[in-house]
Amino acid sequence: MANKKPSKPSNIQGRPPFIDLLGLTFERLDSGEVLVKLPMRDGLIGNLETGTVHGGAISAMLDITGGFAVFQKLRKDMKEQSLEDQMKRLSKVKTIDMRVDYLRPPKGLEFIGTASILRRGSKVAVTRMELHNEEGALIAVGTGTYIIG
Repeated sequence: MANKKPSKPSNIQGRPPFIDLLGLTFERLDSGEVLVKLPMRDGLIGNLETGTVHGGAISAMLDITGGFAVFQKLRKDMKEQSLEDQMKRLSKVKTIDMRVDYLRPPKGLEFIGTASILRRGSKVAVTRMELHNEEGALIAVGTGTYIIG
């Protein structure tokens, strides 16, 4: 069977459904800094013995947080352009590379991800992401590189 490109589902509007699947909420969307929250629930458990969050959920949250920091910065910089031109450029933003360092077991009732832009060029943006629990313990850090042009 030939590989064929999946078509965009017609019922998706607004934002990617994966964000809702994870249960992410966006608390702050400034230009260049983003704050995202993830409430703990059983579906995120990656270790049944300890009840800690799966590393994949953590890396996905950090990736989304870093990507949204890039989106917000681009939107601010393009505010004079038409919505069509903005959407065309924003649709090209994709993760090139990401590194995550897991610093302690991901325990908590809620996890807070923050991201800021370290550098933005004409083709690539680099972000720094952090994940804390509700008590402020630093759980993981990441660096994300995104294609933007």
